[in-house]
Amino acid sequence: MATADERDTATHASPPEPDASSAEREIIIITGMSGAGRSEAMHTFEDLGYFCIDNLPPAFIGQLVALTALPGSRVHRVAVVCDVRGGSFFSELSQALDALSEEGHPYQLVFLTADDRTLVQRFKETRRRHPLADERSLVQGIRTERELLRPFEDRADVTIDTSNLRPAELRAVIRERFSVSAPERTLTVTVSSFGFKYGLPVDADIVMDVRFLPNPYYVPRLRARSGLERPVRTFVLEQVQTEEFLTRWFDLLDLLLPEYLTEGKTHLHIAMGCTGGMHRSVVLAEQTAEHLRRHDYAVNVTHRDIGKDKGRE
Repeated sequence: MATADERDTATHASPPEPDASSAEREIIIITGMSGAGRSEAMHTFEDLGYFCIDNLPPAFIGQLVALTALPGSRVHRVAVVCDVRGGSFFSELSQALDALSEEGHPYQLVFLTADDRTLVQRFKETRRRHPLADERSLVQGIRTERELLRPFEDRADVTIDTSNLRPAELRAVIRERFSVSAPERTLTVTVSSFGFKYGLPVDADIVMDVRFLPNPYYVPRLRARSGLERPVRTFVLEQVQTEEFLTRWFDLLDLLLPEYLTEGKTHLHIAMGCTGGMHRSVVLAEQTAEHLRRHDYAVNVTHRDIGKDKGRE
């Protein structure tokens, strides 16, 4: 497996002493070969809390850094991608990097690369057009790009060869190198309840249908109450089916969530559905959230349809 080759170059061309505000900022410039994982890297930096801009013309890097230095700015961590998609603008990258050094703005240049064979395979799989292959073959475009980028590979602080890296492994390399809280990572989980009669949540990662459980709607004294109220919660949780379901459901979550985290996922939406989203799904969403909090996940709970069908489920 390929690893990140980190070159510790603390300064670039002997910059002047940075002021306090510059020392607090983190400026990451990402470049490298098309198909080597720049988009995946950008998404990872976003997840780490960086303010990110893709395909930024190098001439604007200085202006962006200046904005972060303004009084009251809350942007302290910036990551931008500059590459050959910028066409003639890309030729200004070297000058922009020199200007950052001269003005006392420390930065790190991250270079992503892969061997030609891997890049050809990735472009064929995705059927995307190489930015330099308009009038050339794909192989010629890759070779031309590599030649254009060679000066930046030479001056890079961090070089990552992704030839043998899966996307999750690339994310792990970046998190290990740049995360403030590495290796501590967590998964933020949204647990929601909903009613199938009002449609599925479009952003759910996991949907659990709990309509197989006895329905409080058919108990007159519970019909108008919600799953947030004790009588409904007691009714649902006292069912033999609920007890067996929760045991197996929690075992499944305990298996799945660490694997999602390993794969680099940072947010997961679990949706619990019953008929109207008022009784059973509400109770079990709350139980699911409580279980996840006991395992130190950051959890948000929402009940999408709890008030839509009061008195009828």
